[in-house]
Amino acid sequence: MSLYSSLLRPVLFRFEPETAHRLTLAALRVPGLARLFVPSKPPREERVNLMGLTFRNRLGIAAGVDKNGETPLAWKDLGFGFAELGTVTYHPQPGNPRPRVFRYPAQQALVNRLGFPNVGAKAFASRLRWLRTHHAIEDFPIGINLGKSKVTPLADAPADYLGSFKLLHALGDFFVINISSPNTAGLRDLAQPQELRRLVSALQDHNQSVAGPKPLLLKISPDTEDRYLPNLVEITREFKLAGIIATNTSSQRTQEDPHESGGLSGRPLTHRAQAVAKMIRPLLAPDQILIGVGGVMNSGNYQARRQAGADLVQMYTGLVYLGPTAAWDILGSS
Repeated sequence: MSLYSSLLRPVLFRFEPETAHRLTLAALRVPGLARLFVPSKPPREERVNLMGLTFRNRLGIAAGVDKNGETPLAWKDLGFGFAELGTVTYHPQPGNPRPRVFRYPAQQALVNRLGFPNVGAKAFASRLRWLRTHHAIEDFPIGINLGKSKVTPLADAPADYLGSFKLLHALGDFFVINISSPNTAGLRDLAQPQELRRLVSALQDHNQSVAGPKPLLLKISPDTEDRYLPNLVEITREFKLAGIIATNTSSQRTQEDPHESGGLSGRPLTHRAQAVAKMIRPLLAPDQILIGVGGVMNSGNYQARRQAGADLVQMYTGLVYLGPTAAWDILGSS
């Protein structure tokens, strides 16, 4: 049994989940502290070049862990190969009322209905600009997950996303279009073909008009019916997106799942996220990548996602239950 599971996790789990998360991020902001909780040797490396970026390994932090870009370098210290920050919206917003995160240890699950709480794209850009100025970040790509501001009408979504993209374009290594969170009213309507084409066209038109265009990916919902997946992939191919991230959290429930409303993640999502990844892979163009996320709780889940065709794999809830040695637990030691 690890120090985290025997000592630190029981202490953290005494706190309300969002408070525990804030305490964790505060600790990780202390320079070098993350390295005190992990082995001296890095986890097993599998250096790979994708989207024109070099990854020292294929395991990364999913969006939602570090919403405001507070601790990007700590994720590198914790052995991960990349991090996706955000979700960030053009307008700063507090998110939904608390409590809005719920922990289910017996099922190794979380339910959240956060609603994109974040400092907004302008403040986020200032924070990331300081990081880029003061640190040389090698072989650790930083992605930025873009969402729609709650105050913005759905019809104006392309301009809202584009505003964030313009502010952050020079600061992210890749960008993710989030149309799949279940916690912002109407957001998933952007997956309708006409709406999605408007949104992706606005972002890609700007992206291709500036020096150094960035890889753009689409993050999809696990709740999308199988018959609609080919349509989503076809739009990413039409607009030459770099790939797809499958999947976000789920609003659907089985009888055994936690019934709190919001996005379900963790072990109950493993099977569906795996199935979506397996369906998506053969539909993608040869130069597009697939990032698998959702219910990656152990090394077996990671290997299964890779076998399903995921070029990269991300985790969120697994980090809560495995703790700071998650990358070693998943990837093994060098």
